[in-house]
Amino acid sequence: MDFNDTPEEAAYRKQVRAWLAENAPKAVARPDDPMEDSNDMQASRAWQRKKAEAGYACITWPKEWGGGGGASWQSVIFGQEEAKFPTPGNPFAIGLGMCVPTLMTAGNDADKQRFVRPAVLGEEIWCQLFSEPSGGSDAAAARTRAVRDGDDWVINGQKVWTSGAHYSDFGLLLARTDPDVPKHKGLTMFWIDMKAPGVEVRPIHQMSGASNFNEVYFTDLRIKDSQRVGAVGEGWRVALVTLMNERLSVGGGGSGSGHARVLKLARDIATLAGPAIKDSGLREKIADWFVQAEGLKYTTFRTMTALSRGQTPGPESSIGKVVSASLMQDMANTALELEDQYGIINDPKLAPLSAAFQASLMAAPGMRIAGGTDEILRNIIAERVLGLPQDIRLDKDVAFKDIPSGR
Repeated sequence: MDFNDTPEEAAYRKQVRAWLAENAPKAVARPDDPMEDSNDMQASRAWQRKKAEAGYACITWPKEWGGGGGASWQSVIFGQEEAKFPTPGNPFAIGLGMCVPTLMTAGNDADKQRFVRPAVLGEEIWCQLFSEPSGGSDAAAARTRAVRDGDDWVINGQKVWTSGAHYSDFGLLLARTDPDVPKHKGLTMFWIDMKAPGVEVRPIHQMSGASNFNEVYFTDLRIKDSQRVGAVGEGWRVALVTLMNERLSVGGGGSGSGHARVLKLARDIATLAGPAIKDSGLREKIADWFVQAEGLKYTTFRTMTALSRGQTPGPESSIGKVVSASLMQDMANTALELEDQYGIINDPKLAPLSAAFQASLMAAPGMRIAGGTDEILRNIIAERVLGLPQDIRLDKDVAFKDIPSGR
């Protein structure tokens, strides 16, 4: 693992920094849900288009699809540098990080021609329709049914925790097409128009006051067979493409407000014994967070090194997410304890550090679920990194219709 930029990487980083310094927004407000305001959405679309026109959106994608035609390490460097600027909310992350790459891998040529470039330019937004009320983190347990009717499919069922469904134009849907085979073999993937008759989106009110997540209901939704992504019954294979992209996308995230902000807060807050930073127990916690943050940074370097060598990163993205999400929650909890009664104020104009820790505290539980729960990710690490035996699966060879449902 190499912690230093090569001369080529250093030159590209300098180029990126110069472009961002000239083009990135200088300040962006922190709304609870950046996509609930039309002005915020407009700012996000404008920033996405500006990056696309400069070749900095989807850097690794071919230029004919609207990408930058660059290398993976360039994408990593741009992401590192962009994170230093107060850019608008990113409603395109799910589409460009998970859904559209799946279409590019398993979709037909017509779908690629139709959907890839508009997504890169920020003209269309996608959501991922996998999770269901009865499935938990088991995406293969989908009960939403798709029944063939001539050249059409008729879909009935429900998805839940669908991020961004309320402002998405299209969605990638995993549905059950054959209940007579084991659960992983009876699934098929489709793309759907989120504004089509038969699709109902119900936002879920969150404790932050925002509604980023949604329930989505399908009632006799009729779609064309041409909207199928991959072969009938091969939905799980297609879903794995999406899930692998999701792990890498979510696992590359940061750890909320960061230990540096806790350090600043501890220096600013006075206690009966003096500044909070003088407390040895708090200092020990901050040191632990620093060690974890450094571990995450070097894990990212490992990914970057693999990408720069043309290699495919391994399951380290799972390590990144399972550590960063719990780290975010731990830091936010401690910070709000330090703020004492002021910790209940969630107004960025009044709360310390613009209510950064209030936002982190309310986002952290969702982060520990989105992209795979802590338990799922620990299983991945145990099995694929440590080589431990897999969990016992009693339903592996059982037809889906015969799996007990608890009804």
